[in-house]
Amino acid sequence: MHQHGYIGRKMRLPKLKDHPAIIIATFGSSTKGQAAMDDVEAQIAETFADHQIYWAYTSEIIRRKRGLPSLLETLAKVESDGYRKAVVQPLHVFPGTEYQQVQESSLYFPGLRVVLGETLCHRWNFIESVLEEVSPDFLTGENQINLLALHGTPLAADPVNTIYMGISQLVSGMYDNVYAATVEGVPNIQSVANQIKKNHARTPFTRIRLIPMMFLAGMHVEADLMGDKESWRTIFEDMGMAVDCPTITCGAQEYFKGLAFRKTCIQFFCQRLKRALDLMKHY
Repeated sequence: MHQHGYIGRKMRLPKLKDHPAIIIATFGSSTKGQAAMDDVEAQIAETFADHQIYWAYTSEIIRRKRGLPSLLETLAKVESDGYRKAVVQPLHVFPGTEYQQVQESSLYFPGLRVVLGETLCHRWNFIESVLEEVSPDFLTGENQINLLALHGTPLAADPVNTIYMGISQLVSGMYDNVYAATVEGVPNIQSVANQIKKNHARTPFTRIRLIPMMFLAGMHVEADLMGDKESWRTIFEDMGMAVDCPTITCGAQEYFKGLAFRKTCIQFFCQRLKRALDLMKHY
């Protein structure tokens, strides 16, 4: 048997691994958002210490800026490392367009059998659990209200719009003083602010809290929600309300409190990942 012949080459191939690899797919973060991501990475590594964990980044800008791998590059790395199976767990809050792109890249990648985990708010009972986790930050005083800030999508045909509109209906039925709006899409901030303004005329509100329902409370919160010009904060300040947003101190720095800073939400992601790993046992 010649070492360079077909059989010789096959004999030298490493044994394929039956144990699935884990790939965490995330948008990525700026330097400021890395504090939350460090905690997320540590919690996932501790929970799944028996698995090899890879990371993939869906933001092209962040990949270029920090030299990080895309999902396709990570899938190729996993396959070249000898894995036949992989579980991809996105750190997305809602199953929108970006989740669908992750799904297409994962399920049609040659050489790997892939199971894709669900998002944080993939099911209505998941959404209720996240609301329960966030609710301790709700203002409860007289004439005080809360506004959930969802990311949203500019695409009218995106099926995730059903979830955004559904959350708006859900919180209005569950709470007396909670509204929901998106930064992009529906329910848009203009229509929700108009409704709050009408209610404000009947029963004047003194204070509103803007609560990010986003994984990382980055530029959308800093600029669109709490910025100095043409932001949600200025809209409600013009109505005569005091405006705030929950914060958390990490190290010596204060950050707006995105879902990544809520340990229970990271546990929820771990639950999604555990379910995907269980499903992989049947493939």
